[in-house]
Amino acid sequence: MQKQLLLEVKNLVTQFKTENVFVKAVNDISFTLHKGETIGIVGESGSGKSVTSLSIMQLIPNPPGKITSGEIIYHTKNNEEINLANLNDDEMTPFRGNEIAMIFQEPMTSLNPVIKCGNQVMESILLHQKFNKTDAHKKTIELLNEVQLPDPELIFHRYPHQLSGGQKQRVMIAMAMSCKPRILIADEPTTALDVTVQKTILELMKKLQSQYQMGILFITHDLGVIAELADKVVVMYKGKIVEQGTVLEIFSNPKHPYTKSLLACRPPLNYRVKRLPVVSDFMTFDDQGKIIEVKKEVSEALKSEIIKPNERALMRKELYEREKILEIKNVKTWFDSKKTFFCKTLEYIKAIDDVSFDVYEGETLGLVGESGCGKTTLGRTILKLAAATEGTILYKNQDILKMKEADFRKYRRDMQLIFQDPYSSLNPRITVGDAIAEPMKVHAIYKNSHEIKNRVIELLNRVGLNEQHYNRYPHEFSGGQRQRICIARALGLNPKFIICDESVSALDVSVQAQVLNLLNELKQEFKFTYIFISHDLSVVKFMSDRMVVMQKGKIEEMGDPDEIYLNPKSEYTKKLIDSIPNGSLENIKAAVLDKKNKLASSN
Repeated sequence: MQKQLLLEVKNLVTQFKTENVFVKAVNDISFTLHKGETIGIVGESGSGKSVTSLSIMQLIPNPPGKITSGEIIYHTKNNEEINLANLNDDEMTPFRGNEIAMIFQEPMTSLNPVIKCGNQVMESILLHQKFNKTDAHKKTIELLNEVQLPDPELIFHRYPHQLSGGQKQRVMIAMAMSCKPRILIADEPTTALDVTVQKTILELMKKLQSQYQMGILFITHDLGVIAELADKVVVMYKGKIVEQGTVLEIFSNPKHPYTKSLLACRPPLNYRVKRLPVVSDFMTFDDQGKIIEVKKEVSEALKSEIIKPNERALMRKELYEREKILEIKNVKTWFDSKKTFFCKTLEYIKAIDDVSFDVYEGETLGLVGESGCGKTTLGRTILKLAAATEGTILYKNQDILKMKEADFRKYRRDMQLIFQDPYSSLNPRITVGDAIAEPMKVHAIYKNSHEIKNRVIELLNRVGLNEQHYNRYPHEFSGGQRQRICIARALGLNPKFIICDESVSALDVSVQAQVLNLLNELKQEFKFTYIFISHDLSVVKFMSDRMVVMQKGKIEEMGDPDEIYLNPKSEYTKKLIDSIPNGSLENIKAAVLDKKNKLASSN
């Protein structure tokens, strides 16, 4: 039976004016969405996927943006065909939020920080439905319960900053579902979430779709997530659709080299590779900008990079015969959470609670766990950016916790940190050249400004940038480029030990692969030791020689990443592994069959 058509996008073009130049962010794209169907729109940042969703919702800021041609046909319940592209803001009001709802990427910036969460959901109900405040309050509590928030009445009266990332996203889903929309657009709704929270959000969206039979446009850069949720896939690159088809067609037989690169660049779970494939392994460009395919198959790109088990065993044996560079013994980092009137501490938050392990010279030790497990606090404690309550941290046999700041200063050159968010860790008012040079000036490791500038240019070239970037500001770079700038700044003091704190979590999978490869190349070249912190077990498994799984400030288990993945000992680790979207063909086939059976039984 043919499903009811909800949305037709026909030859849509949306462009932006920048310095007298018109850029087509969406360039002649077409697709259709049916009732009960999920379309995954996938691509890198700048591919046009978010602009597509904003065009459908008529949220393109004008100026500088404008829909210049094409149609966005919405099919109403009464089988009317309305071209949303022709509607002004007032004419869109009955459709926006009521018929077509949207979940934005970052819930903290989408929710009003000074209005209670419940009132924000109520606002949508009161705007579109004939409810009084009492009924709207009751409906809001029902919605908060439906999206599986604990204690909906308590959540109703909380402000956004009082909720976790996953809870805020559930509030956004409740708001989007408040009017039972026929179309739900989800723009990167799980990008910043832990894999376990991401899994619950995806399961919730499946449940709501099954219940309300709405059409979903799910926008993401991660094909693994698309495999978990979508029926059809639309792959976008530089504003154009380069490939579209069913999820099974795209994953089993991708045609376009860009699609192949997206499938290949995710860290594999079942084997270990030296280097992750990147987009340039699959495609390059001629002088006219036309795409030239380099490698035909995903397996072709991975084959030469696979590390054999005996090769891995020799590498591990050689590594653990080296000296220990760091020894962490019974470290505790506790924060006051409740005090008396006279400032006596009654309760503590035990961010780090009796943690011990060693790090060997040249090793990459992975720290993995959900938000709040203590991994970032541990990294900051090692660098004395957070004060340890108890314990010993020996760096090259020196107890750095007992050192005065003046004595520890010389060790700061050896120990560097690459932060999670490169934009917030760079001063927006100074050029990237000055940002990279600043630590060198503070530690006075070069004779004059000429030597410093030469060193900065050398570092920019080493991380894949160039001399022309020296005088540019952080806002002029992409996320991946900014992370490269932060890596260059960390390298400026010639460190021996680097902590990478969620340094790739906000990046597209294709850019993430480039940065991970760069970190490994630099490790080989400069003989670094890394502590690599992430909530993504697949990334940690690729990067690490040894892995530490943390929960609630304690170590759950520690050992070889491959062994932990194949044979996890703790239930918590098993939960982390089960939450990873693997996008295997077996899972996709099972999901397609399950959906067909459910559809047949409902008819």
